[in-house]
Amino acid sequence: MIKEAMEYLLSKAGNEVYEQHGQTYSTERMHLVKRPVADPLVLNTLKGIVDYIDENVDRETDLIIHIKSPEQVEVLKQLNDDREREVLIRSIAWLPEFSFDRFYDSEAFNIKLQSCFVENEDRKIALKVVGNIREDAVKTVGDDGTSQSVVARTGVSSVDNVKVPNPITLAPRRTFVEVAQPESDFIFRMKDGPACALFEADGGYWKHEAMRNIRKYLEDELSGTMDSGSVMIIS
Repeated sequence: MIKEAMEYLLSKAGNEVYEQHGQTYSTERMHLVKRPVADPLVLNTLKGIVDYIDENVDRETDLIIHIKSPEQVEVLKQLNDDREREVLIRSIAWLPEFSFDRFYDSEAFNIKLQSCFVENEDRKIALKVVGNIREDAVKTVGDDGTSQSVVARTGVSSVDNVKVPNPITLAPRRTFVEVAQPESDFIFRMKDGPACALFEADGGYWKHEAMRNIRKYLEDELSGTMDSGSVMIIS
């Protein structure tokens, strides 16, 4: 009935629909009338996804949780008749801003280290170097291509050459707060200013670890629901 109605309307508009070799063609461009879908609910935590699924807010089943990246997770429905997936939830992590491969002045770098990185031993060492560096240290920087040394305060009134740690292992805040922030190696460099920068040195492996942490968290929190087979996690 629907096909006949469409053919009638198209014929009135001067358009013809015909079949050839098992496929349907028209003499004019046609546009698919898609099924309506809801706008995704935007969240900023993994806990929100867990609450949504546990409470079965929209009475949906057979859901897919897609871990797209360390900072974005979506909850989708199965394919509809248009072969599209409706996104019910999109959770995007709130992350502090830090630019790798960019030099910061020592004061800004000090603040960024404390606010954008999880505390560990290498962060303490880097903070000690950056916090005590003398402004004239750049005049006596020693660099063999891998390590550097700078003039920094080593006591109340004394100064000495201090080796800049390199590489260093740090844990930037770059995934959801509910999971552990992966540690990875960075090249720590300093130059005139004094200015400091971090360069990623793990080839992006941290992303795989972060996504595994997200998956583990969701599997643990949704263990009962997943046992019923109504939710699947992919990454």
